[in-house]
Amino acid sequence: MKNTKKIIAAVLATVLALSLAACSKAQTETAASPSASAEASPAADVKIGILQYATHASLFDCYTGIIEGLKNEGYIDGDTCTIEYVDGQGEAETNSLAASNFVTKGYDVIIAIATPAATTSYAAAKDAGIPVVFSACSDPVAAGLVESLEAPNTGATGTSDSLNFDAQLKMIRAFMPEAKKIGVLYTTSEANSVSQLKNLTELAPTYGFEIVSVGVTDASEVAAGAASLLAKGVDCINNLTDNNVVNNLSVVTNAADAAGVPIFGSEKEQVAQYGCVASESLDYVALGVTTGEMAGKILKGADAKTLPVAVVTDATPVYSLKNMEKFGLTLPADYSSATNMDE
Repeated sequence: MKNTKKIIAAVLATVLALSLAACSKAQTETAASPSASAEASPAADVKIGILQYATHASLFDCYTGIIEGLKNEGYIDGDTCTIEYVDGQGEAETNSLAASNFVTKGYDVIIAIATPAATTSYAAAKDAGIPVVFSACSDPVAAGLVESLEAPNTGATGTSDSLNFDAQLKMIRAFMPEAKKIGVLYTTSEANSVSQLKNLTELAPTYGFEIVSVGVTDASEVAAGAASLLAKGVDCINNLTDNNVVNNLSVVTNAADAAGVPIFGSEKEQVAQYGCVASESLDYVALGVTTGEMAGKILKGADAKTLPVAVVTDATPVYSLKNMEKFGLTLPADYSSATNMDE
């Protein structure tokens, strides 16, 4: 009987010791592990809104670069920040609603791709004190986004895609030695387009060109505007970075192709995807990288009011041999090293 009692006591002691050890281990693991509520919390408090004005390739290139630029500054969606992206589909109401939502949600910065998205975002965010970083805004001063490129002083800053019209006109002259009239279709409400048209018109006589322009107010007028421009007897069309026109570029290229009039684009995607014959092209991915890095610096404490606008002017010649052949154009010797976007 005594032996039986001793055995029972020993077993109880062992069980007790194991229980205490298990309890201690559980307490240690609980203290070292995040709670269930912590695991469900957002990865970071930083919230970034990205508003892209419309659905076309050059703006998507900007977006791609922006994400890379933010990453360069340490901002990665779902890890060190939360990014909400909205494609405004070229609709004023959609863009306005998205910008207002970013402000209502208290986002830390709004990145706006293209001038219309930038002006809409700035109008929504300025009273809330939320900085706006724009990308691909050709003339932010004329658009009322900044007081000057060097000292924005408004709460908005970003990158400007300043077209190299000197190189573009030189290219058109090389491709079309006998051309006299260059047509331009532009949107009257886009400040960047009005500014670009003015600069192009002033420079054109240097290369022996006359600029013939037709203004439109919205997408519904693009087809009629293109027809009117072609009726004026232009030898070619030079496309600007006009968001409304680019968003409806296939309408213009279809009309120009039928009339036998080539179009020179303002960036490579217009050559690669939309039927333009050639372009002195800006790198919109690189433009986006700079934009994203600027936004990252602002999130880290830089003042948008004093951070200068970054102006990108370097252009690279590109062409499409298949598009050129439709108009009987041959590649000038000076452009033999340019990039063929067909390849």
